[in-house]
Amino acid sequence: MIMEKEFMLPSPGHSLTPPVSEAGPSTAAKPISIKKTRRREIMLAYACLAPSLLIFGLFLFYPLLKSVYLSLFLTDPQGRVAEFVGFDNFKEILASEMFYTSFGNTLLFIVLTVPTGMAAAILLAALTHNKLKGMKIFRFIFSLPMAVSVGTGSMIWMILYHPTMGMLNYFLSQLGTQPIQWLTDPKWAMISVAIMTVWMNLGFNYILMLSGMQGVSEDIYDSTKIDGSGPLRTFFRITMPLISPTLFFTSVVSVIGAFQAFGQINILTKGGPMNSTNVIVFNIYQDAFVNFRFGIGSAQALILFAIILLLTVFQFKFVEKKVHYQ
Repeated sequence: MIMEKEFMLPSPGHSLTPPVSEAGPSTAAKPISIKKTRRREIMLAYACLAPSLLIFGLFLFYPLLKSVYLSLFLTDPQGRVAEFVGFDNFKEILASEMFYTSFGNTLLFIVLTVPTGMAAAILLAALTHNKLKGMKIFRFIFSLPMAVSVGTGSMIWMILYHPTMGMLNYFLSQLGTQPIQWLTDPKWAMISVAIMTVWMNLGFNYILMLSGMQGVSEDIYDSTKIDGSGPLRTFFRITMPLISPTLFFTSVVSVIGAFQAFGQINILTKGGPMNSTNVIVFNIYQDAFVNFRFGIGSAQALILFAIILLLTVFQFKFVEKKVHYQ
């Protein structure tokens, strides 16, 4: 307070020396206090943040609060609140066999897609990390799936998986192998969706891995060559630890994305056959927008939110300790 009262700053465009005026010292410009300047900066900061806060509030916080509200009620087919039931919706979900089936399918989907997608991205990034002629063409090709939407990618793979006209069964027939019912056989349906998802996420994962490898200093690689380290030893002992922050970020984002997978499942299998691809998000969609049980759907969404939150906290609490930050 003493500082604010004693020290006064001149307004922009004015010097500390009072202007010489024929009318006398009363006509000099009034200085701006530190308190006013700080208040203007705070107001400017809030004004810059206002659009983002508005978008987050409208599309994130309001649906979240609305889900919490609806999870405590039964609703009619129009989504209007009909009866307060407390935590009965949560009890019904936790007693439902379908919930555990969808949860198991989600975990299987994560196991099939996240490690495979990261391994494929690391391999391609390592192959194209060298500064050889023509590598930019391969980098463009490997990054291309990122530009393909879920709907377009799903339609491409639906054609590839076609039992009679698909290219995959054609190649199998050339090898003398029986055709596979990729999307209608319960044993192959989840694997088929996982393959399509790995391809769809490959562009994003590849760009992350390549940028991580390009961030490693060339001096380190020169030092390993002088020490006589081979390519594999250099990759596993030098490159992998140095890109561990990228690996950690990719794993967190990939796990969250796998929990939220919906579009490709809705287009390719619609949760079938025999619920073999019915993951949690698709189960939420069926309860809320097919069976019009918005209370049950909202309760499931909150359970999914809690699972993802706990898993992410676990990753940051324990897995991040293995990350090597330069």
